[in-house]
Amino acid sequence: MPQTKQKNVTESEAGPAKRSALNAGSLSPAQKRWLKSGLAQPGGKLPLFDDQGRQVPARTIRSCIDAGWAEPWFSNPIKPDWLVCKLTADAFELLTASQKNEKS
Repeated sequence: MPQTKQKNVTESEAGPAKRSALNAGSLSPAQKRWLKSGLAQPGGKLPLFDDQGRQVPARTIRSCIDAGWAEPWFSNPIKPDWLVCKLTADAFELLTASQKNEKS
């Protein structure tokens, strides 16, 4: 039986299209606040709660995952409904670049 060839898209091939989707200007204020909080954390870990102790809305987290700014890190066995996430490498680059532009 002939085998079908599948083309694996590497990150370098998908890079330009993916990077164009990651635009700091398209972040909502809530998304930007949440994502920026991961810049100072080891591994880019994103918090489950904001500065006032309120849980980050699942809608904010899911929209960031869908856009490629965040990715699930691991499942929490004690609280399976919590989404423990970290910044993607592209989001980390984008946010650090936007911070440098804001300071200039």
